[in-house]
Amino acid sequence: MHARTRLAIGAVGALATAGLLTGCGEAGSSGTDAPEPAASGQGCAPVAGDELIVLTDDKLLQNSDNVIPAVNADVASPQLVAALDRVSAALDTPKLIQLNKAVDVDRKTPAVAAAEFATANDLTTGVEKGAGGTITVGAANFSESQTLAELYKIVLIAAGYQAEVQQVGSRELYEPALEKGEIQVFPEYAATMAEFLNTKANGKDAPPVSSPDLDETVAALKAAGAKVNLAFGSPSAAQDQNAFAVTRAFADKYDVRTLSELAEKCSGQETVLAGPPECPQRPKCQVGLVEVYDFKAGSFSSLDAAGPQTKNALKTGVASVGLVLSSDGALAAG
Repeated sequence: MHARTRLAIGAVGALATAGLLTGCGEAGSSGTDAPEPAASGQGCAPVAGDELIVLTDDKLLQNSDNVIPAVNADVASPQLVAALDRVSAALDTPKLIQLNKAVDVDRKTPAVAAAEFATANDLTTGVEKGAGGTITVGAANFSESQTLAELYKIVLIAAGYQAEVQQVGSRELYEPALEKGEIQVFPEYAATMAEFLNTKANGKDAPPVSSPDLDETVAALKAAGAKVNLAFGSPSAAQDQNAFAVTRAFADKYDVRTLSELAEKCSGQETVLAGPPECPQRPKCQVGLVEVYDFKAGSFSSLDAAGPQTKNALKTGVASVGLVLSSDGALAAG
């Protein structure tokens, strides 16, 4: 998997570090206390299958890491922001999964996948022309960010700008460049970026400003951005955040589609939770499943962070439920 910040600052969501993977806990959380041991009861043994589905986070354990355009405030004209908002309006999580599948599974380039999406969703018709000029759209070093940047490029060109995409590195590199105007536009994630700006300004132990409530998170994000010359467009419905997946065969056998149903029906000895080594100590991983849902797995399998090991463990019937990213293209590949 691409290292992204949601797992890095799991309290805030990134599965995107857009470059820095450190676990699925909250910003500043040390995660020293392991959750209560497994519950008694039979639980739900793993069920192999080729198709993975995400269980609905019905009690909102994860924060609102919705895709949102970040813009240097000096160029954030109404026409430019409106063009970027065309992407937000067209994008939801299932569509983001399909975009990621096109690149990560079907092996199309981000530019090709973005062009096909723009055509299918009529992104450029009726776009209001802006002032023109050159706009550099930044992209982090993972494919989802690059595809989103290509979508922004397409709508900006339609709005009369000379847009180009430039791959940068991690958020620690590109966020200062965005503030200074060295790049002007970037596809961001609401909760992750809100916490990044929060901890940058107030220290790593600053109380979180993001939450599962999207409006609250975006309000905090815009307030923090205004202090450092950043503006933000409208958030999309697309989320890229920590999620928990099972095989469709598992979901059908035990009749579970939500995390509440998983907790109710599958807490017990035969249930195997898979995730990164830090998952048992992180509030957006196993600790959160215990505290928010009262879900207690019989055992934990220490694998990778939403990567191929965890997904393979699910598909081969080694794990019952595993940590994934909600927009992973593999979720559409079954």
